[in-house]
Amino acid sequence: MAVFYRNRKFREAVLQALLVSVVAAVLVAMVVNTRAALDAQGLTTGFGFLERSTGWDFSFSVLPYSISDTYTRTLLIGILNTLLLGFLGIFFATLIGVLIGLIRTSKNYLFSLLGTIYVEVFRNVPLILQAVFWYSVVSHFPRPRAAHSIGDVAFLSGRGFYFPVLNISMAAVALMLLVLLGWLVLRLWMRGLMRSPAQIAQLKRVGWIAVIVLVLLIAWLGRIPDTPLFNVPALKGLNFKGGMRMPPELSALVIAIALYGGAYIGEVVRAGLVSVPKGQIEAGFVSGLRARHIFTRIRLPLAIRAVLPSLTNQYVQLMKATTIGLVVGFSDFFMIVSTSINQSGQTLELLALLMGGFLIINLSIAFVMNSINRKIALKGYEVKD
Repeated sequence: MAVFYRNRKFREAVLQALLVSVVAAVLVAMVVNTRAALDAQGLTTGFGFLERSTGWDFSFSVLPYSISDTYTRTLLIGILNTLLLGFLGIFFATLIGVLIGLIRTSKNYLFSLLGTIYVEVFRNVPLILQAVFWYSVVSHFPRPRAAHSIGDVAFLSGRGFYFPVLNISMAAVALMLLVLLGWLVLRLWMRGLMRSPAQIAQLKRVGWIAVIVLVLLIAWLGRIPDTPLFNVPALKGLNFKGGMRMPPELSALVIAIALYGGAYIGEVVRAGLVSVPKGQIEAGFVSGLRARHIFTRIRLPLAIRAVLPSLTNQYVQLMKATTIGLVVGFSDFFMIVSTSINQSGQTLELLALLMGGFLIINLSIAFVMNSINRKIALKGYEVKD
């Protein structure tokens, strides 16, 4: 045995096994004590409550919902509401961030100053205060009869933002999203196999044409019978009928997250643009490239490679920031879990579902962004396969 103890790997394995055993024993003891305490108070444990009906309603739902639905469906709706809010906020925050990053690197002093003021204002005001402010603004828009019209097809009122939608089934919408996602994944995979720029360009042209045709075909086949293709909102009585409504709670949260996240993403984009070596930009000028070609073919691609890791962190932070929906009454995952705890009393189980849900969502975002980062990384001495 003395020979084994002198072996460093053996000693490390024994210590790791002891550590794992102690942690496992502590966890088992915590579970046993918790269950004993709950049993002493007459509280039930387990996830059987998920099949019971909730008996309560909430303001906004991506899917059709009634008070007789189970906790399982209610929690699923909460996750979908959070994903909708998160992706809308991230999308608009990215657009604003790119614009602010370009303005911050502009040689025009006025533009650069305006970009700096924007970043300093929205980055240093707490997000929860911005959400309350924008909810106060959005909820005080005119009533439906005096709503602001956008081309007579979209309307902005205190009850929400009404806009036209396609009269197609949810299954067709899901199928179109799967087609777009599948095309993006296939494109990344095929680009890794192709080395010729001409082949990549041809793949892009043919692929996008095929995807557009397929999406239009799915939209046409998935149209709800006996309805026009577009469902346009119209004022009937005291409210709008038809189209789709974005409630003021969702609108305020999207605006707040987009403006708040845009300030941080703008700084990330600015740092990426500044990090591009001046020698490569000067080489582009020497080669006879125009300024826009230098930006789109040299500066922007190199900046994207530099900012993706930091951008991933910002996306995860913005997705976690969706929990502020509770302050304006938006029925996101956090609010639905909180209400479910009050109604069912299953605190530990629902908190575990809440943490697990956000963990899966954020790990998925990190996985997708890291995969993109590996695909576009320049292979060299700093990148290992």
